[in-house]
Amino acid sequence: MRAGSRAYVALREDILDWRLPPGTPLGEVEQALRLGVSRTPVREALARLAADGLVRGAGARGAVVTDLAPADVSDLFDLRIAVETRLARLAAERRDPGPFRTLVADLGAAVDLDLGGPEDRAAYYDLVQRLDDAIDAAAASRFLTQSLDGVRLHLRRLRRVARDHPARLLESVGEHRGVARAILDGDAELASSATLVHLRASLGHILHTYETAPPRPALTAPAPTASSAPSVDAPTA
Repeated sequence: MRAGSRAYVALREDILDWRLPPGTPLGEVEQALRLGVSRTPVREALARLAADGLVRGAGARGAVVTDLAPADVSDLFDLRIAVETRLARLAAERRDPGPFRTLVADLGAAVDLDLGGPEDRAAYYDLVQRLDDAIDAAAASRFLTQSLDGVRLHLRRLRRVARDHPARLLESVGEHRGVARAILDGDAELASSATLVHLRASLGHILHTYETAPPRPALTAPAPTASSAPSVDAPTA
């Protein structure tokens, strides 16, 4: 992998996992030192991150990690609701029951996970990713799935909000299981409705968290290292 691509992946993971939280300045010299590369790959990475909407002001004036305001979150969920409810409906109509039978069982067992602990939380996020992948595969709609790529990138940042609320994560276990169960049963209407219920609950939780305690930890930059390793606390809200 080219140095610019390595720097891009490392910085993107740090932003998505809140090791570089919103508002963090991203000086080329400091980031080059931290990542063990020259300034040119960092400059290239910052330009790509700006195109992703994860940083602003890339260039001579310096870059800063962008924030997601409540209005941004609502806009993301408007698109997510429109596309994901349609994907769930298509998945129920076109599914192979096998993967969803396994997912229903695994989500049923997930209620026993300690979602306040990093290992079990990471296991749950992996399970949610499996469900997303299974729905995308079953729906077999390339354009609908691609339309969510940018949305899902920013939604991963919002998992930092849910991460601090194990009770909300536990509620989402049941919601995800309801979606998987409806798809397994081939009930397109219920699959769409269950997806809508889950997404509205997630949006409500995130907006409430913004109102009561804005999800912005102290701006502490990582110590200089040769590379930036991803955290287990990565997640969909």
